[in-house]
Amino acid sequence: MYAVLLTIHSLMRWLVLAALVFALIYNYRALIFHKKYTPYADAVRFWTTTIVQIQFVIGLGLYALSPVVRYFFKNLKEGIHIRDVRFFGLEHIVMMLLSVTLITIGSIIAKRARTDKEKFRAMVIWFSIGFVVIFVSIPWAFSPFTSRPYYRIF
Repeated sequence: MYAVLLTIHSLMRWLVLAALVFALIYNYRALIFHKKYTPYADAVRFWTTTIVQIQFVIGLGLYALSPVVRYFFKNLKEGIHIRDVRFFGLEHIVMMLLSVTLITIGSIIAKRARTDKEKFRAMVIWFSIGFVVIFVSIPWAFSPFTSRPYYRIF
């Protein structure tokens, strides 16, 4: 089960990033060019937020099953000083929770905003901050925190 979740989580990060980049470009252009907030714009908001939240739920399952996380909590004094262990036991989950919260808040603010400009601006601001937090918290091959392959297959 762990290997399956790890593979799904690893592959789905690309969907999360693609959805966020698409939503940011779409909403930024809509804000700049004073577009109307259409049902399509609302679908972009909804599906981007949903994809991010689904990825987080998969990540929570992975977190519960992870041997690295288990080691971190069983050996907290040692684990906190081991970069990879600390990253997955503490830093990654906290940063991803923060990013999902920011994106969800942006989605809620946009949904409740009165004007089209307020809707697009809310998504641009909140989704941008969430995107940055996600991007720096992914264990890229080039990351100074820890690295993992770009694709993980069973």
